Amino acid sequence: MTKPELLLIGPYPDWDLVDLEDRYVVHKIYEAKDRDAFLDAHAANVRAIATRGELGASAELIGKLPNLEIVSVYGVGYDAVDLASCRARGIRVTNTPDVLTNDVADLGVAMMLCQSRGMIGAERWVRDGSWKAKGLYPLKRRIWGGKAGVLGLGRIGSEVVRRLKGFDMDIAYSDVSAKPYAEGMTFIADPVALADHADFLFVTLAASAATRHIVSKDVIAALGPDGMLINISRASNIDEEALLDALETGALGSAALDVFEGEPKLNPRFLALDNVLLQPHHASGTIETRKAMGKLVRDNLAAHFAGASLLTAVV
Repeated sequence: MTKPELLLIGPYPDWDLVDLEDRYVVHKIYEAKDRDAFLDAHAANVRAIATRGELGASAELIGKLPNLEIVSVYGVGYDAVDLASCRARGIRVTNTPDVLTNDVADLGVAMMLCQSRGMIGAERWVRDGSWKAKGLYPLKRRIWGGKAGVLGLGRIGSEVVRRLKGFDMDIAYSDVSAKPYAEGMTFIADPVALADHADFLFVTLAASAATRHIVSKDVIAALGPDGMLINISRASNIDEEALLDALETGALGSAALDVFEGEPKLNPRFLALDNVLLQPHHASGTIETRKAMGKLVRDNLAAHFAGASLLTAVV
């Protein structure tokens, strides 16, 4: 039986790659020195794309694959996949929700704790001899009893809230509408008003054209010089230039970020700041979760080629 041919957009862990190469003819476009020539050689036979959330599949790429049937995304975000092109041609799209929710929420709360208590600098204070030479580390900010704002109360936002309740925080949220499951929380429709309420603003909403730069200059200003912004969603949800300006001038107190425009080539202005915690887009980066994500990608592909229902269909 002839194996279906699959285009792999970026590297997958070995435990996924072994299984994919057993089931499919895998074309690794990320290894190609000449992408156009590579596509010319293989495009006509490609029936599936396996990609990652931040890599997606553009309209241009999809347009070059006349027999494409499915795009399977390793990640919860699918904003980098051209869904309009997929819908127009009846191409299925899947992602990997739920399996990464708790790890992403864990890292978001950990970043808040780490940045608020200055843990990176405090460790350096010990290692470089400052503790012995200069004495106690400068005082930082408390978490418990503070005010938290959660922008986007979906799966991840809800898990962030569940963790924040353990710190006795006053929690408010913003979404397209009030949620019946948001017991004990204040609904604030306007992101600017939510930021004005919050000491700590978590960005946990899905990215789309409608949410681009939803964390605007006004939202950042409302969060203010004592506020902290924590982003575990997508970089496009934040006006990054406005964020950098506010961090540099002190108009915003601090930030903790796991995602960046143009990553991994982030804006070098971030590297000069001591009031931002920088993480390498690894909120789902545990062995357990990455194995579960890969299995869901592979199970969706297997279901498609078996003519069965997709497990986590987006389109």
